[in-house]
Amino acid sequence: MLKSNNIISLIFLPIAVIIACTDLAGAETLVTKNFQIKITQHCEEGNVTCDRVTYVGKSLKTGKSIFLTGRTLNNSRSYTFLGYEFRNGPYRYLVTSDNILLVYKGDRLILREQGALVDN
Repeated sequence: MLKSNNIISLIFLPIAVIIACTDLAGAETLVTKNFQIKITQHCEEGNVTCDRVTYVGKSLKTGKSIFLTGRTLNNSRSYTFLGYEFRNGPYRYLVTSDNILLVYKGDRLILREQGALVDN
């Protein structure tokens, strides 16, 4: 049988780990004319590339949100950061290093919006 101290530890330990990992993750928020997008890298600081990036996009018109997972995009030779890529079925979302949101359906560009980074 578990003692109450052990139960409390089992409950709060995962919460503490999540908080600690969140502090390590780099997060930024991009705001465009129609969207607010929070991008978080869930890789250790100092990694040049990251395959564990989340995108939480919210429509400023409807309030609807979408959650996507993706990766950083880097130049294959210099590893210069180019932006982020996220996929959702036939849709590909790109957020460029110069703060442009691009959404493709297949090979066709369906949305392009310039944005600005805001403080979290």
